Amino acid sequence: MFCYVITGRYTPQLLKMSNNLKRICHYLIIFQLPAVDIGGFSAYNWRTLNNIVGFFMPRYFNAAQIPLTNRAFNDAEKLVSRNFRISEEELKRKRYDVKTLVQLEEHEIKEGAFAHLCKYAYEKPAQLPDADIKSFDFYRICLQDNIILDAVERANSFIKFSPLMLYIATHELIHVLRFSNGEIDFDASVEEKEQEEAIVHNLTKFVLQPVKHHDLDIVLDCFSSSFNIYDLYN
Repeated sequence: MFCYVITGRYTPQLLKMSNNLKRICHYLIIFQLPAVDIGGFSAYNWRTLNNIVGFFMPRYFNAAQIPLTNRAFNDAEKLVSRNFRISEEELKRKRYDVKTLVQLEEHEIKEGAFAHLCKYAYEKPAQLPDADIKSFDFYRICLQDNIILDAVERANSFIKFSPLMLYIATHELIHVLRFSNGEIDFDASVEEKEQEEAIVHNLTKFVLQPVKHHDLDIVLDCFSSSFNIYDLYN
């Protein structure tokens, strides 16, 4: 089944496009509205749309949520650097970047997780033996927008986007730091990784203590009690 979604005012150009698409689409949905970012649809309307077309359509952070995400990671870098007594520049030299769902490759998408950490290795080209280039590992924090947005929605507004994103950012940066320092093997067994998750969660709680407030307390409580915040999605 193939579906195409069009947003925009119903113009002759849009009509021509829709007629062409009808030849190859099982469903054609046209919103006769001013063009908006996909994230601009309400969660209710987006889920309804998924039901109409009969298959999953991912949700992405909107224009308001992207700056909040950037701020969360900037704040997390400061908190992690301060707690582990390293400079922000030293932390950034650990070689990592952050991508949202719209930027991810297929293998970087993972259902049921707020973020997926991928590790890549750069090998010095054999044809450049004398070049001033060293092999290194590189980490990518792959944010799963749809999982995060769905969790916030299912929490009926008692989980806010910004404090949840700050927790995720801090948690993932601690992972990057520990993997980079060799404190845990990235390819460790499932049992070891589960133990590592518990360690990183406790470290994340400690790192966030200086900025604790009501909304962040709720996020921390959800992670630390028998109620698991991931259940909001699952």
